[in-house]
Amino acid sequence: MRAMMESALTARDRVGVQDFVLLENYTSEAAFIENLRKRFKENLIYTYIGSVLVSVNPYKDLEIYNKNHMERYRGVNFYEVSPHIYAVGDNSYRSMRTERKDQCILISGESGAGKTEASKKILQYYAVTCPASEQVQTVKDRLLQSNPVLEAFGNAKTLRNDNSSRFGKYMDIQFDFKGAPVGGHIINYLLEKSRVVHQNHGERNFHIFYQLIEGGEEDLLRRLGLERNPQQYQYLVKGNCPKVSSINDRSDWKTVRKALTVIGFNEDDVEELLNIIASVLHLGNVQYGEEDGSACITSDTQIKYLARLLGVNGTVLTEALTHKKIIAKGEELMSPLNLEQASSARDALSKAVYGRTFTWLVNKINTSLTYTDDSSKHYSVIGLLDIYGFEVFQHNSFEQFCINYCNEKLQQLFIELTLKSEQEEYEAEGITWEPVQYFNNKIICDLVEEKFKGIISILDEECLRPGDASDLTFLEKLADTVGGHPHFVTHKLADAKTRKVMGREEFRLLHYAGEVNYNVNGVCVCVCVCVFNLIVMCMSENKILNQCFDREELSDKKRPETAAAQFKASLAKLMEILMSKEPSYVRCMKPNDSKQAGRFDEVLIRHQVKYLGLMENLRVRRAGFAYRRRYEVFLQRYKSLCPDTWPNWQGKLSDGVATLVKHLGYKPEEYKLGRSKIFIRFPKTLFGTEEALETRKHSLATKLQAGWRGYSQKSKYQKLRTSAIAVQAWWRGILARRRARRRRQAADTIRRFIKGFIHRHEDRCPENEYFLDYVRYSFLMKLHRNLPKNVLDKSWPTPPAALTEASEHLRQLCMQNMVWSYCKKISPEWKHQMEQKMIASELFKDKKDNYPQSVPKLFVSTRLNGEDINPKVVQALGSEKMKYAVPVTKYDRKGYKARPRQLLLTSSGAVIVEEAKLKQRIDYGALKGISVSSLSDGLFVLHVLSEDNKQKGDVVLQSDHVIETLTKIAIYITALCVIDFTPGSELLVAKAKNGHLSVTAPRLNSR
Repeated sequence: MRAMMESALTARDRVGVQDFVLLENYTSEAAFIENLRKRFKENLIYTYIGSVLVSVNPYKDLEIYNKNHMERYRGVNFYEVSPHIYAVGDNSYRSMRTERKDQCILISGESGAGKTEASKKILQYYAVTCPASEQVQTVKDRLLQSNPVLEAFGNAKTLRNDNSSRFGKYMDIQFDFKGAPVGGHIINYLLEKSRVVHQNHGERNFHIFYQLIEGGEEDLLRRLGLERNPQQYQYLVKGNCPKVSSINDRSDWKTVRKALTVIGFNEDDVEELLNIIASVLHLGNVQYGEEDGSACITSDTQIKYLARLLGVNGTVLTEALTHKKIIAKGEELMSPLNLEQASSARDALSKAVYGRTFTWLVNKINTSLTYTDDSSKHYSVIGLLDIYGFEVFQHNSFEQFCINYCNEKLQQLFIELTLKSEQEEYEAEGITWEPVQYFNNKIICDLVEEKFKGIISILDEECLRPGDASDLTFLEKLADTVGGHPHFVTHKLADAKTRKVMGREEFRLLHYAGEVNYNVNGVCVCVCVCVFNLIVMCMSENKILNQCFDREELSDKKRPETAAAQFKASLAKLMEILMSKEPSYVRCMKPNDSKQAGRFDEVLIRHQVKYLGLMENLRVRRAGFAYRRRYEVFLQRYKSLCPDTWPNWQGKLSDGVATLVKHLGYKPEEYKLGRSKIFIRFPKTLFGTEEALETRKHSLATKLQAGWRGYSQKSKYQKLRTSAIAVQAWWRGILARRRARRRRQAADTIRRFIKGFIHRHEDRCPENEYFLDYVRYSFLMKLHRNLPKNVLDKSWPTPPAALTEASEHLRQLCMQNMVWSYCKKISPEWKHQMEQKMIASELFKDKKDNYPQSVPKLFVSTRLNGEDINPKVVQALGSEKMKYAVPVTKYDRKGYKARPRQLLLTSSGAVIVEEAKLKQRIDYGALKGISVSSLSDGLFVLHVLSEDNKQKGDVVLQSDHVIETLTKIAIYITALCVIDFTPGSELLVAKAKNGHLSVTAPRLNSR
């Protein structure tokens, strides 16, 4: 047995086990079903029994069939990923490639369990993952397109499934040495021909009839004599289900027509094929009457259509539908049929025509799939068997008998191959083989197929003997021949208790999956269709029918085989094919009868588990060791659990495994060591090991994380250190090169400077141009740093000789700029102030000692406010506006007595005021001059013309604001007089002997 999967054992509590072999209580059917239920609720529809895949139909789309999933399973070990139909397909493909041995995949299950979908998924997987070329792509397309054609002609809507396959199919996919699909071959088994003439309520006939009526073009239907209404045809109304919501017949018709073209059907083939399909519908509408106890056809319309569509003589066809021919001892006996027999003959002909046409269709597909490359006739094969599972209904007919007989043979094959492979593996590993006790169903197979004494042989003999064979005579003969068999019983032979659940026309077989009652009603009719007089079909001009009904049958004197004998022979051939290949199994199950997603019907599942023989399969798998694994794989997975094997084992693998299991405490009865594998008997031993591994993983993870982090940080540090050293070296190099460059530049500069200094007095030349430029540049930079701050700052750097003229121009420009800037910034009031100061400067600068003290002091508009001047004085002035007023001291001309007075300046003259009196008015025109000393006194003399009688003479005045006062007066007058002043130690104003005013004033220290 192949190794189990360990990768998901830790999740078994949530979703069960992925392999039933690992179930602890593997003999419990309840535990088996509970594991299925757990996984089904989690949308895990696939589970293994060893290499057998159990599939539960989810009745909904799952996102597990896309190309990404295909790539996930491609080339991966069977147990390394979760169970899937792709894993089975890929395992078979890889085994075929590596072992060069043909493979087969057996898909079985009840109707609606998903067998057809499973086979489609495998075909799609091969179409996507296998190597491809233009020729190979054509084969892939034909393989895929064969499905819709076979489904149209072989599938039908049943109570259990809207697309139920009503035939068994075995398909061989042929691969070349590169692993590319290059051809294929299909064998069909046991088509449910009875469906052509009868359907249970709620079921339909084969899809092709409804597709033709719904999707066929109007011209096509008119040529075939059909109407676009399935209710018009007797073979389509018995199920009372012409339309199904989940089926689009019109769209499916287009798909089938396209598929026929891809497969290689020409227009003539399609026309002949549709003629046969239409003729079956017309056969169903043939109506019978009765004359003298014999049947006759009451309407010629259907006969005309049938004669044209089938290419036969209408009269001969009519005779064939109302008479039968029996060949006995070389003589032909013709006898008319009664009404019931004629109807049966018509239905038998319909089934024969449709059944043989279906076989021809399969052969035609095979022709298109044939591998035609003669250069290499050696190819490998993977077979797909899509066939009914074991079926038990309330009423079981001959078809159920054949189906269950087939499953008996498949179960026998499975047990034989499983035990054989188990025994071979044990012997190869040197493990003692322990015989497995199991139910050997060979006794049942012999009961059915034994020559001369088997049920099929008895049925053949009864159907082919002369005379009136009936179902009851067949049942009686069975009771007489095999009545003593322990697995067979009839109503006549049964005890009283059994008779209550059996009909008189039934017999019971005890199969491997349970007891089944079979009804013999119609059995002889079913199997005797081949001895009805169907010679007329051999005369058909329809090319397809000509191939289906060989004319050689007319001259063959052999006794024709019955349908049961044919099925027995084909089944024997199938067993031979399967025995020659390495099998894989897919067991399909349906969770409920209502096709509802998410619903798990435990009763129905138990029924299928029993009839599919899953518990028997599991028991055989678990008879020996539940788990086996190659030494290197086992040691690689679990070596961390033993200090001696961790982290690496250097010795022999077998010794390493022995050391490991000893450390784990395995008991001798729990395991065996083979030549290259370890065998573990109990799942709990494996689970315990897995749990220990899970615990160990945490400490290992911590160590690995710490080691990795240390390594990562160390590597990071070393990388950073190396990078830092590289950057530092690079930067140091840059700095050194910069320093060297600067030194070279400095040396060159010094050299040029010295050379220029030596030649500085020469005309400009290459030797001194740098020095001269540097001198000029240095002067300009020094000048830039030391420019005068204001107009009063007269400082200016001394220029070199070459820049004397330029320096003077620059100084003038700088001064002009400062003056312009200063002037631009002053206000009108300040301008007026400056104008007065300019006049004062012109008058007194370097002429009077106290002038410098007056410069920082601002001149005011007047020294006396309005309230300081008597109103009478203002009144006396009249319209003259006073410009300036200042308090002064007047000295008399005689005696020079000091008297306080007010000096008022108007626009026309100066007025001396004593309180409210105007003492003297001096017009500016009469003013001859003003005298002041050069000393620091505040005395000044206003000289008037002596000829002016109005004036009293010169006026001697003293003011604390002499500079300001005289500047104000100077604004209105232009002439000045010269007065003698003498310096002295102290201020003295007196009349001199010469009659002049003598003013003595001390000098200031600043002068």
